[in-house]
Amino acid sequence: MASKRTSPSVDWSALWQRLQAQFSGLDPNDPSRWPPLPRALLLLAVTGFVLAGLWYAVLSERSDALQAAQQREGELRAQYTQKVAKAVALDALKAQLEQVRQYVVQLEKQLPNRAEMDALLSDINQAGVGRGLQFELFRPGQEVVRDYYAELPITVRVSGSYHDVGMFVSDVAHLSRIVTLGNLALNPAPNRNDLLVMETTVRTYRYLDPDEVLAQKAATKAAQGGKK
Repeated sequence: MASKRTSPSVDWSALWQRLQAQFSGLDPNDPSRWPPLPRALLLLAVTGFVLAGLWYAVLSERSDALQAAQQREGELRAQYTQKVAKAVALDALKAQLEQVRQYVVQLEKQLPNRAEMDALLSDINQAGVGRGLQFELFRPGQEVVRDYYAELPITVRVSGSYHDVGMFVSDVAHLSRIVTLGNLALNPAPNRNDLLVMETTVRTYRYLDPDEVLAQKAATKAAQGGKK
């Protein structure tokens, strides 16, 4: 009969000692002279460190880009929500705009032009005369030009009964044109207990002619340029 072959035994102790011997007496200043195993482990460590650094750098850059994209997404969502809300309310806003335009047209109709100012002043005078008031003063002042309209103050002093003065104020308030009363003062008439003297500033308004609007805009622009 053939005899069985015995496998050679591994001397683990001797192997471990040889491995330990490769790590003893290593010169840290010259890794090229190290035994194969330490050099291989050092190469693996350096390679792993470099790869980890590159991976961290790439992830950091991508993380910043991701945060910027998320922030931009939030801004776009907010803009989209606002635009959707405006789109939903667009018909209502158009209706409101049309109402405002009609209101402006109505107000403009209550403002006379330059040619109609004399007729308005005559209407104010006739409102007082029609109530039996005595005009002691009716003095137009200096016209003040605004952006799109002009304001004319008129100093008025009339005398009459309490009822007639009140009706005169009511008549002026119901004129078809815009007329306001300010700085109003009522005092008894000298030597007449049954009469009152009313002093007030009547303000009338007219819209500017197209050439006046252009002149006003030019003056405003020139004034702004001078401030610079």
